Amino acid sequence: MGGKVTRRTGAVLALAATFAGAAIAAPSASVPTVKAAANSALETTIVVNAKGLTLYHYQADKKGTVKCTGPCAILFPPVLVRAGTKPVAGPGLSAAKLGTLKRPDGTYQVTYNGLTLYRDYYDKSAGSVNGQGQQGVWYVVTSAGTVTKATPAPPPPSAVSTPAPAAPSTPSDFPQAAGPPPNCVDSDC
Repeated sequence: MGGKVTRRTGAVLALAATFAGAAIAAPSASVPTVKAAANSALETTIVVNAKGLTLYHYQADKKGTVKCTGPCAILFPPVLVRAGTKPVAGPGLSAAKLGTLKRPDGTYQVTYNGLTLYRDYYDKSAGSVNGQGQQGVWYVVTSAGTVTKATPAPPPPSAVSTPAPAAPSTPSDFPQAAGPPPNCVDSDC
């Protein structure tokens, strides 16, 4: 009977090792952190997250510093990756331009050509550019690794448009003001 237990244990261990190997190998074929997408409103190719949402750069973030924290990071959540994880470039982007920057809270923010990447809380669908030009400091990042200051083209006359919600004016008006924002890591946001 001891031999059967050993064979069964060996088979279970071999099976477990196979599944563990597959689980460890899975991240290497991971979903891109960022990718390029044509944007008709800005008439250029832009950087978007894994869900296709537009990514922005905050002009106050310069030379490896992060200025968008607290309520700012609620309205414009940073694109984050786990510590020790390299961001993955999708189609149309240069992997050599991708990097990370340690934020004041210890998380790691994705950069493209040195530009910190954020998403706009109010962009709910691919192609939305609600944050473009906000307060004269938020601009969409292009696939070339620059910001565009282009004004979004109006939607075609046949399209029904919904106005973007007004930006919060006081801390109590901010989304999720009752608690901290969720940690949005990798392609979770």
